[in-house]
Amino acid sequence: MSSTTKLEKTVWKSYFDNVSRRLAGKSVEIEIASLDIGSQVAAAWLPGFGLTYDEDEDLLAVMAEGLDHMIRRPRDVFVETEGDDLLSIGVTDGDDLRQIIRFRASAAPA
Repeated sequence: MSSTTKLEKTVWKSYFDNVSRRLAGKSVEIEIASLDIGSQVAAAWLPGFGLTYDEDEDLLAVMAEGLDHMIRRPRDVFVETEGDDLLSIGVTDGDDLRQIIRFRASAAPA
């Protein structure tokens, strides 16, 4: 059974540094949703490289193969886990866009 937890801003930097170390072999999908634009997939299951939060710039960066996705002025961050497995991260940014970063094991190359 999965659980969702809100992360306090004071732990964002250390949390995302730690998560980045566990992303080996994971793919990421990024979905952006708002009332204005509806729901759009910004990246579909790319090999993930990491996440980092820059406190000075107030910027959460999601790095994947061929993509650096920047979330400016994140306000709320929720993580969904199942045991030790990270399933998704939901972020509401300063423009009220809801961004959902999903994770899954990468398929083995054929």
